[in-house]
Parts: sequence; structure tokens; C-alpha cells
Amino acid sequence: MSLIHKTAIVSENANLADNVSVGPYSIIGPEVTIGESSVIDSHVIIKGSTTIGEDNHIYSFVSIGDDPQDKKFDNEDTKVEIGDRNTIREYTTINKGTSQDVGITRLGNDNWIMAYVHIAHDCQISNHTIFANNTTLGGHVTVGDFVIFGGFSGAHQFCKIGSHSFLGMYSGVARDLPPYVVVMGQPAKPRSINIEGLKRRDFTEKQIRNIKNAYKYLYKSDLRIEEAIEKISSLTEISGEVTVMIDFLNQSSRGIVR
Repeated sequence: MSLIHKTAIVSENANLADNVSVGPYSIIGPEVTIGESSVIDSHVIIKGSTTIGEDNHIYSFVSIGDDPQDKKFDNEDTKVEIGDRNTIREYTTINKGTSQDVGITRLGNDNWIMAYVHIAHDCQISNHTIFANNTTLGGHVTVGDFVIFGGFSGAHQFCKIGSHSFLGMYSGVARDLPPYVVVMGQPAKPRSINIEGLKRRDFTEKQIRNIKNAYKYLYKSDLRIEEAIEKISSLTEISGEVTVMIDFLNQSSRGIVR
């Protein structure tokens, strides 16, 4: 029995694993590759040079691989790459990259993408993230592992969002968000570290205490960024997780949410 519905349009040049399911009225373009056990529901459009891995579930009315919403785009040969075990809910849009960046929009593994999310061109999203409904990323945004975006939250173009951070509902960031930090509001302001998230991911009490100390230097001590980094660096001999924060701060190009 065919797993491709009779009303679906799948290009003869598309590369689909034998057990990929494609629902009614979906359209799969000629440069699309989809891996084992992935499920494509009804009315999905996947086009352009798009590679999708294994065990993904893509719900109805999703658009993947269409042109970026960038006036500079001139039909360059750019791509979308999606990993394994992702859930992508209704009306999500994931645009392909541009030649002004790496040319690839990437979504890693085990991500939970809720309805009406927009992932713009050249975004680089890691693993185990959660994007609640209507989350919006501008172009060129980088998102680390285990980041959670609350509903209607978003990030400005070129922002970096550090691993294990948390954006509350309606939060908007226009600067880089360091790892482990919880922000809320518009514009977003730091509130605390993501203690509950760290506990769920088996961070030890000692690790969480070290992250708390780093947060205090960064946000509670009236220190300039350079001074805060110097203070936080004193924790690195006993705390590899703090090194993650220091590396992020040193590589920040937009300044940080503060």
C-alpha cells in the first residue's frame, strides 16, 4: 500500500525513503530529500534544496524551503537542512538561506516547533529546543541547545541565543542572550537563571551554584562586561559549565541583554 496519498504531488526527482508518509494535497519538490519514517501531513509544501532527516513529523500547512523574505535575495542556490526526530506543527514557515550568510537554514535534532512559528533565512538552531506558538526569528539568528521560547517571543536579526536560556511569553530580544538566563518583557530583561530547566537536565547543585555566581557577577554587581568576564573567569577551574558562558560573552557581536 502506497504511503503517498493519491492527491499529493511528489516530484519524480525527489528522494524519499520508502516508508515516508505524505498526506493529501501536499507538494514535494524535485530537490527534496526526506529520511526514514518521517510523516508529512496534508497541505504541506516542501521545496527548494531541502534535506529532512529521519522520524520527523511535519503537520498540516507547513512551508519549508521557500524563498527568504529578504529583498536582496536573487534566486541563489541556497538550502534548508533539518535533522531527526523533530516535531513541526501547523503553519510553521522555515525559509532557505541566503548568499549573504552560510546559505543554509539549519534545524538540528529533537526540536519541538509549535504552530505558526517563523524561522527566517540563515538561522542555525541546535537540538532539544522548544518554540511555543508564534515564536519569530529574524534572519541569521543562532540558537543553542535546550533553549525555550515562550509564546509570541522572538529574536532580532543576527542575535545569538545561548544554550539552556528561556524567553518568557511576548519577550523580544535585540541583543545576544547568554546561556542559562531567563528573560521576560518587551524589551526583554534578565530575571534569573533557568534553575528548573537545569535541574531537569541533571545539572548538579554545584554546577547550578556556579552558574548562579556567574549570573551575579554579570547582572547584580554593576560591573562592566569586561570586569564581569574577569570575575567569572575565576570560577572556570572548578566549573566547565561557566566556561560556556565566558566563551559566549567573548564571542558576542551585538552586546548582551542586560
